Amino acid sequence: MRLAPALHRLGNDLVAAHLIVTPDGITLVDAGLPGFYADLVREMDAIGRPLTDIRGVVLTHGDVDHVGCSERLRRELGIPVYVHAADADRARGGDKPKTPVGPMRPGPLLGFAAYAIRKGMRPQWLTEVHEVADGDELDLPGRPRVIGMPGHSPGSIAVFSPAVRAVFVGNALTTRHVLTGRRGPAPAPFTDDPAEALASLARIEDLDADWVLPGHGPAFRGSPSAAVSAVRAAARA
Repeated sequence: MRLAPALHRLGNDLVAAHLIVTPDGITLVDAGLPGFYADLVREMDAIGRPLTDIRGVVLTHGDVDHVGCSERLRRELGIPVYVHAADADRARGGDKPKTPVGPMRPGPLLGFAAYAIRKGMRPQWLTEVHEVADGDELDLPGRPRVIGMPGHSPGSIAVFSPAVRAVFVGNALTTRHVLTGRRGPAPAPFTDDPAEALASLARIEDLDADWVLPGHGPAFRGSPSAAVSAVRAAARA
């Protein structure tokens, strides 16, 4: 799905991954669920680019619905996968803490579960990663910069690309709560440390961007400061 000339989305409002598309190559930010491989092939065919034009996959964190098909891309095509050092073990299938589930509604929960089953919830964990840190600017299309956003997980990051005026936030926030169906910017569920996640939002608040792109929910067309203000308001409600 084309969001802007150099910005494409895979998946839907339940689970999403994104492409930064440049003449010199493509950066994939997150890789959804394992079944997103077929979605990626279709999207690349639609824009007339081979999979080998993908220069790297940058994961916003190491959960199964973001690691997705990245191991297949790494194994079959040699595409490097980047993840924050604090989530490297998680992306390899390491232990993940139990988190409070919080409020939920049967309809949205079942819809998310059905989609996840269809796209393959059986993990394909990474066997090799390139570790990154806060402040790193990666030598990838769009010149993505790593912004540490601990809270959802220790190594959660946002990925900021001035080239496409977008910040990819993973689960630092959500615009469609997968358990309740609530729409609009809000804290994400299944967060290790909700207070830390809220505090981390200050790290993207002043970015000069037109898009805030979460891993769950529709794209937010507007400034990061507007999205962050809405998340804080939802947290207070």
